[in-house]
Amino acid sequence: MYLKSIEVLGFKSFANKITFQFHNGITGIVGPNGSGKSNVADAVRWVLGEQRVKQLRGASMQDVIFSGTENRKPLSYAYVAITLDNADHQLAIDFDEVTVARRIYRSGESEYLINGSPCRLKDVNELFYDTGIGKEGYSIIGQGQIDKILSGKPEERRELFDEAAGIVKFKRRKAAAQTKLENEKQNLIRVNDIMSELEKQIEPLEKQSETARIYLKKKEELKKLDINVFLLENARLKEQLESVQEKYRIAGGELSETSEKYEGIKEEYEHIQEEIESLDEAIEQARSTLTDTGLMRGKLEGEMNVLKEQINSAKGNEAHLTNRRNTLQEEIEAKEKDKEGILREKGETDEQVHEITETADALKEKLSQIQDSIAVLNNQIEAGKNTIIGELNQRATIKSKMGRFDTMMEQVNIRRAELNSRLLRAKSDEAAREETIKKLEEEFRTVTEELRVMNEKEAAMELELGDIRELLTKTDAKLRNTQTAYHMEKSKLEALSNLTERYEGYGGSVKKVMEQKEKTKGIVGVVADIIKVEKKYETAIETALGGNIQNIVTDDEETAKKMIRYLKDNRLGRATFLPLTSITKPQEFKNQDALSEKGVIGMADELVQIDEKYRNVAKSMLGRIVVVDHVDNAVKIARKFDYGIRMVTLEGELLVPGGAISGGAFKNSSNLLGRRREIDELEKHVKQLLLTVDQANREIDETKSRRNKLRMDVEAVKADIQRKSIEQNTARLNISQARERMEEEEEGVVSLKLEEKEIENRISEIKSDKENIQKELAASETLEKNTQEQILKFQKELEEQRILETEAAAQVSEWDLKVETMRQTQGFKQANVDRINGEIQKSQSELAEILEALEKNGQEVERKQQNIQEIEKTIAASYDTQNESERKLKEQAARKEELSAKQKSFFQRREELSERMTGLDKEVYRLGSQKEKLEETLESHINYMWDEYEITLSDASSVRDESLTDLPAMKKDISSLKEQIKRLGDVNVNAIEDFKNLMERFTFMKTQHDDLVEAEKTLEGIIEELDTAMRKQFAEKFAEINREFDKVFKELFGGGKGTLELMEDEDILEAGIRIIAQPPGKKLQNMMQLSGGEKALTAISLLFAIQNLKPSPFCLLDEIEAALDDSNVGRFAKYLHKLTKNTQFIVITHRRGTMEQVDRLYGITMQEKGVSTLVSVNLIDKELED
Repeated sequence: MYLKSIEVLGFKSFANKITFQFHNGITGIVGPNGSGKSNVADAVRWVLGEQRVKQLRGASMQDVIFSGTENRKPLSYAYVAITLDNADHQLAIDFDEVTVARRIYRSGESEYLINGSPCRLKDVNELFYDTGIGKEGYSIIGQGQIDKILSGKPEERRELFDEAAGIVKFKRRKAAAQTKLENEKQNLIRVNDIMSELEKQIEPLEKQSETARIYLKKKEELKKLDINVFLLENARLKEQLESVQEKYRIAGGELSETSEKYEGIKEEYEHIQEEIESLDEAIEQARSTLTDTGLMRGKLEGEMNVLKEQINSAKGNEAHLTNRRNTLQEEIEAKEKDKEGILREKGETDEQVHEITETADALKEKLSQIQDSIAVLNNQIEAGKNTIIGELNQRATIKSKMGRFDTMMEQVNIRRAELNSRLLRAKSDEAAREETIKKLEEEFRTVTEELRVMNEKEAAMELELGDIRELLTKTDAKLRNTQTAYHMEKSKLEALSNLTERYEGYGGSVKKVMEQKEKTKGIVGVVADIIKVEKKYETAIETALGGNIQNIVTDDEETAKKMIRYLKDNRLGRATFLPLTSITKPQEFKNQDALSEKGVIGMADELVQIDEKYRNVAKSMLGRIVVVDHVDNAVKIARKFDYGIRMVTLEGELLVPGGAISGGAFKNSSNLLGRRREIDELEKHVKQLLLTVDQANREIDETKSRRNKLRMDVEAVKADIQRKSIEQNTARLNISQARERMEEEEEGVVSLKLEEKEIENRISEIKSDKENIQKELAASETLEKNTQEQILKFQKELEEQRILETEAAAQVSEWDLKVETMRQTQGFKQANVDRINGEIQKSQSELAEILEALEKNGQEVERKQQNIQEIEKTIAASYDTQNESERKLKEQAARKEELSAKQKSFFQRREELSERMTGLDKEVYRLGSQKEKLEETLESHINYMWDEYEITLSDASSVRDESLTDLPAMKKDISSLKEQIKRLGDVNVNAIEDFKNLMERFTFMKTQHDDLVEAEKTLEGIIEELDTAMRKQFAEKFAEINREFDKVFKELFGGGKGTLELMEDEDILEAGIRIIAQPPGKKLQNMMQLSGGEKALTAISLLFAIQNLKPSPFCLLDEIEAALDDSNVGRFAKYLHKLTKNTQFIVITHRRGTMEQVDRLYGITMQEKGVSTLVSVNLIDKELED
């Protein structure tokens, strides 16, 4: 394996793309100082992963990017790629050619590539493990590393020997293992901290969890018992409800039946009343019939008597007819007398008829009045009975209401007792609830206060974090600005330094002389090198000096002559020299008065800063030149002193004796005099900026460390806040639940009080209604009693009137009979008068008619006898009819008495039915209330089940435990469970899940802890194994290197002895390495006692010894032989050729002896300022051609 090529673009001075092609053997890279040779070594070191900016000779990584020149703009990125031949597959990658590249941008972004594929720095490092190639290997050796080997402390040489011994990869593995072990330890500490914190939480949370489990178990048992009690109570209540419903149905049926009977009795009463009324009419009619029958019979008897009288008269007429003829005159006279007597009797009879008629009419009027009184009494009795019936009905209703009121009062009293009990219970629980809420609120306030403090702490931390972030942003911005300023100032400094080193702006001869400064003693420098001027005077002083600024100051004339000769010999032009030995008495300024003129600043030599030994040089050039502020004042002074003074203004106008004035704009901005000042200022500024960058980096690191610590603190506080938030939420929930329970209880108490008030109002209403009903009942009873008394009085009066009516009717009948008899008598007497009158009238003709009258008289007698017989039959029939009527009247009176008695018993039955209806109505109301209460209880039980457990009756039935049947014992168990749950206090039911999560986290952390402990043991074992392997390998390789070092040392020094020793009393893996050299002919001595060349050759011997034992594929040497003399350079170069068998060498050198031994040469030049270019010569081909 060897290095085939290096491709560079934009890296430091390589503005253009340059490719170095390499072959086996030795390749030399040469060029003047500052041409960019060492940038090649830096480029290889950088592409191999160098991260230390100082190793790359910069202040920041962006310094490796081409920063531009006067004619070129800065590039935006740098790119370097090295290509290695991997045909022997020494690199662990499946490619015959491997290209490793690195690119960086000004934005700070960078990338690594292997064969064009992006990769990590780690991948690059691992690719070159144990090959000697790498930023810490021995494949790139510069003067700095030679110095480090020579002058460094023993422990600082470890890296080289570790790489040579092949234990770097082991050390890196060990470092990685130690880092991992440290991380594992830190993780273990964190895990232990977390576990410690978790352990603190476990015990209380476990207790809470256990309490919650007990609580949930008790709640489950309570739920089970509640459900089963609910089911049993439900079944019992349903049975009671069915029983009550059955009783309610029966009582309702009986009430309906009783009501029907009550209505039936009313109808029967009305029917009986109607029958009594019809009987009264029939009796009245019968009595009227009896009266009419008596009157008719009296009339018939009167007619029969008249007929008998007529018969008797006819029979008397029959005897008389025979004597009529004789006695007719006598009869007429006698009849006249009879007529007179009859008329007299008739007058008496008429008077008697009139008196009897008046008496009969009076009796009829009295009878009518009695009958009217009877009707009135009947109406009053009926009205009284109706009133009594109405009052009985009303009283039955009142008694029913009173029974209902009694039942309602009983129910209300029971409910009031329950309410009083619940109110007392609520009052007794209120203090406990308030105390509980106060306790919970106190806990909540405590937790809230702690949470507030934590939140304030977190806010403060977050604010501090914000401040830190802002500080970081500002510091980072400041850093970036500072770095940008640093790069710009450094680029400017480098440009100025390059200009100064190359003496740009000076004449060619001056440059050539100054190039000989290091070789020729006595050259002090140009005038600009020894003079320092304040910036405000630079233009004036540089104008005053004019061409003298390029004069060269020498120690003596000999040096000046030597340099003049040098210029002549080489035809390099002319130069002015100022030997210090010859410039001893500069001329003095004569016009001292001019210094007091307006605008005069002073003499030019007094305005410059210069070493005292160069003071005469300054005075000789500037001692007679006056510096004036501006040209106007200068002109005035020149006029005043007759243009005999040399003056210069601050703006660069020059007034010379004679009156000439020169001035205007400068063609270029070259300020030779200010260049040194600018470099000093830039160096100071760059140093200051570098310090600022370092300070900013330190501040950023410290701030980041503080930020990380603060972040961890914030996370811890957040965890505490989260925990406290959970506690706060739990406390808030407990308070909310307690308040809800209290509000529910208070609402319950309010509703109970309202219900109590309603009950009191209801009781008052019931009492008031009952009193009113009782008054109505009393008034009804009084009214009934009074009405009954009136009815009895009316009935008594009615009986009296009935007697009076009967008596009056009898008297009326008797008087009617007398009237009829008297009228018959009156009629008879009238008839007799008429008859006598007729007889008297017919007496004269009766004679002729006697025979006819006798015949007619016989017929009339017979007819009248028949009429008498018929009348007798009619009278006999009237007696039968009268007897039948009297019988019917008795029967009807008996029926009426019976109906009246039945009617009286009806009131008693109706009272009984009314009382029964009242009792049944009360029972129905009681059963209805009981039924409603049972239904409400059932509904409340179902609602309780839903509110408490969200379970329906069907759901509850599915979890029925048939073994639970003892309801009192179950209720006792429920009370016991509730008491046990109450004794548990406030329960965090989330604690079970929290404890589970906590235990899962603790278990996980325990597993992590065990894994970390195991990993720690494993890593310690790996470290121990690595230590053992490294100790063994290092001891073996160190002995080999020691032997090979001695061998190479003798060969390069031509004898002597070289020894390597480990520092005593130190671990072999960490021990420093002491190099002891004994050049030929000298005593054994320490490196510090050797000369510079001996030190360098000793270090080279060590490097060559390492290359012999463990050759690297290629080795880049950057002027490591600079300190050797020519003979030693020859040995170095020859030995280098011996090593080319296994190693390819790229040598950056100035030494001719080395150049003579290389196979190929690359020349680095700067044809364009600030830009390195490449020139190559193949010396092998050239030698072959020669």
